[in-house]
Amino acid sequence: MRSYTFRLLPLVFLLIGSMSEARTFKNAYISFEMLDTWKCKLEQTEWVCRAEDPQESKEAVIILTAKEKGPTDNFPIYMDHMSKPMTLNLRTGGTAQSTVTMPPREEVINDQKWLDGLHANSEVQNYFTRYLATIKDQIAILVTFSVHNKYYAKHRAHFMDTVRSLRVIATKDLLSRPDLGPIRGSGEVLGAGIGQAMPGDLLAADDEGGAGEEKKGLLQNEMVLGGGLLLLVVLAYVGIKMYQKRNG
Repeated sequence: MRSYTFRLLPLVFLLIGSMSEARTFKNAYISFEMLDTWKCKLEQTEWVCRAEDPQESKEAVIILTAKEKGPTDNFPIYMDHMSKPMTLNLRTGGTAQSTVTMPPREEVINDQKWLDGLHANSEVQNYFTRYLATIKDQIAILVTFSVHNKYYAKHRAHFMDTVRSLRVIATKDLLSRPDLGPIRGSGEVLGAGIGQAMPGDLLAADDEGGAGEEKKGLLQNEMVLGGGLLLLVVLAYVGIKMYQKRNG
């Protein structure tokens, strides 16, 4: 019995350690768990959550916003919008279309229905953005998780933990209580300000050797190597056939 207890101690310490690394964020309409090294700051009507470490803060960001439910706020419209490529305004000028990496699907998280989808290059170039949208009573909520593709694997696990901890806590009298927090009007579009709320220095991750261009170069090199190998195989095959024909 004693040895069994000792075997359990590492697991207990591991669970205690993982819980101590979490921090609870709560505003007027939502709550969730995030890393203890992250903090959230209100930027006009959007909450921006990111790591306190200057370098890590460029790798990933969580942005959440809410609005009063309007005519365009329903799950079918959200589903249709998230199913299509989104237009991204490039820093160098012009536009680009995002890639729907994971088509939106319905998820129930802590008894609340959400739409969950993933795009690449929808909010910032070389970043994946996961969208979670929901409606409760007269409030529509959008939470976005954006991470540079170079650091996707690093942040994936704790983003998953944050998603699993999402709880909608908005009360029915929220709209009559402006002191509880900023809520966009019913005539606005949910998430209209998300791109503008992206921290400006988040883009610096690309200036320090962003993985987007590196990945493109690597793929180009693989295509060149693959094409050269294919050419050698074709030439060898033709040579064998000519030799067989001459000596057949």
